[in-house]
Amino acid sequence: MKIKFLIFTSILCFCCSKIEPRKPMNPKPSSTIFKETLQESIKLNAIEDARLLSSIKKDSTKNYQVSPNGFWYTYINKIEENKTIPKTGDVVSLEYNITDLQGTIIYSKEELGLKEYKVDKEDFISALQTGIKLMKVGETITFVIPSYSAFGVSGDGKKIGINQSIKSTVTLININN
Repeated sequence: MKIKFLIFTSILCFCCSKIEPRKPMNPKPSSTIFKETLQESIKLNAIEDARLLSSIKKDSTKNYQVSPNGFWYTYINKIEENKTIPKTGDVVSLEYNITDLQGTIIYSKEELGLKEYKVDKEDFISALQTGIKLMKVGETITFVIPSYSAFGVSGDGKKIGINQSIKSTVTLININN
């Protein structure tokens, strides 16, 4: 009985020691897939940027500035005097709306209400997080935001679709340190 057990155990150990790993199911290396995805994203962003520029050119009454962060903005109400601007950690009160590129209201400022936002410490629309730090109390700015700086590929799950560029007009009401 002991001999049978020893033979069985040695066969089991011998068989288990020669397990070969499975071969990958996808013959393409992951770096190739990553490069293809990156190239596709670059093409889609270029198409979206062209659409945004077309929308901005149609609005010839305003002078839009481009941000290094990939969004455009124009002052509706600019304050020339030297006032403080929000910095990281400040709590700001603001009103804003969200429209599509043609100006159709998606969310009105009444629907969104007064927003209290702790600068760079809360989740908010990426472009507006940066844009708010350009503003003085009392200023109103319209931001033209590509989808990758707004709600991205998922949208907001309600009214804003996937890969949808938006406009947002923001008024900075107050800054609390």
